[in-house]
Amino acid sequence: MLHDSQELAAIGRQLEEDQPLSTTFDFDRRLQLIEQLEASRQAEIEAQIELGAMKERLAAAEREEQFLRQRLQKAEDEKAEWERKLRSQGEQVQNAQRVLLAADHLLPLMERLIASARADLRELEASRQQKSSRLSELRSQTSAMESRALELGRSAQEAEMKTYELKLQQQSITEKVFDELALTPVELLEEVASLEDQAPKSEDELRKSIRSYESKLAQLGTFNPLALEEFAALEERHKYLTEQLADLNSASADLRGIIKDLDEKMNTTFLAAFEDTKKACEEIFPILFPGGTGSISLTQPEEGQDAGVEVSVRPAGKRVERMSLLSGGERSLAAIALLIAIFKARPSPFYVLDEVEAALDDANLGRLLEVLETLRETSQLIIVTHQKRTMEIADALYGVSMGKDGITRVVGQKLDKAS
Repeated sequence: MLHDSQELAAIGRQLEEDQPLSTTFDFDRRLQLIEQLEASRQAEIEAQIELGAMKERLAAAEREEQFLRQRLQKAEDEKAEWERKLRSQGEQVQNAQRVLLAADHLLPLMERLIASARADLRELEASRQQKSSRLSELRSQTSAMESRALELGRSAQEAEMKTYELKLQQQSITEKVFDELALTPVELLEEVASLEDQAPKSEDELRKSIRSYESKLAQLGTFNPLALEEFAALEERHKYLTEQLADLNSASADLRGIIKDLDEKMNTTFLAAFEDTKKACEEIFPILFPGGTGSISLTQPEEGQDAGVEVSVRPAGKRVERMSLLSGGERSLAAIALLIAIFKARPSPFYVLDEVEAALDDANLGRLLEVLETLRETSQLIIVTHQKRTMEIADALYGVSMGKDGITRVVGQKLDKAS
């Protein structure tokens, strides 16, 4: 390129020297010079193009050199790593050799320990057999004592029943004696004893006794001729009340049986619904928590429908499982997941949701709308929302608007889905 510039400069000087000497133009010479000038310019352009190509080749060579240097460094690192592994394997081999040398000394000791352990095991087995036989004897004695205790319990129960019957008979006799003779059992026994001890009475004594008994009869009052009718009425009333009481006891027993059957049915239904909800939770949680897991469990399964339900959620990348340790949005999303799992386990004709997605961001909202799309296949959804994306999946929109006259009115609009 320097040679071409010098040639152009020489041609220019030649033109300057030739111009003052002649007043007439030599067109042939001028054309020749112009052609030389164009050729020089073309040569300059080609030289510049060749220079650019050489620069590009130089840059490519530098990049190739850098790449080779990186591969060389990587190869050196791999070589160092293999050398480290070889040293480590050598140390392991040395340790294994030391262990083998020590094993020759430890083997007799281990054999002695095993023999001692076997002897101890035989002694323990003999002791166990003795204790087992003693336990069998004690169990047979316990069974005999339990049988004797049951017999004594039955005897005591029969004695109590006999005593109760005698008490009832004694009370009945006491009431009958008092009603007929106006005497207590003690007074009756004393009077009978006194009559047995007395000698035969004279006529005057008998008359005094008659007057005494007549006085006592007068003290008893007038005879009530309606007593038998009143007794019959009371007996009929007692019989009626006894039948009513028996009916109430029978109805109470039937109600207790019905309540028991209902409790069993409710427990069975609850456990079945819980298992279905648990399966639905295992399907819903991975959708709303990508990469995470969630489940529900009973706190006290033996209590049936009275047991509590514990929700466990583990989002992706977090070690927490309890909802109390999650953020507000995650707790809201977990509650929605549990609610939708219940909906799927026991579908209903329609559901009403009020601002359930208010605390969700765009990503979680999209996952929730995907789940709602599957839920609307079996049920109708009424959603109160201010989210535009939720409104976009609706079939119809309803809102409240106020006109210029200050009167509010309900505005509805059906949405046509794009085919």
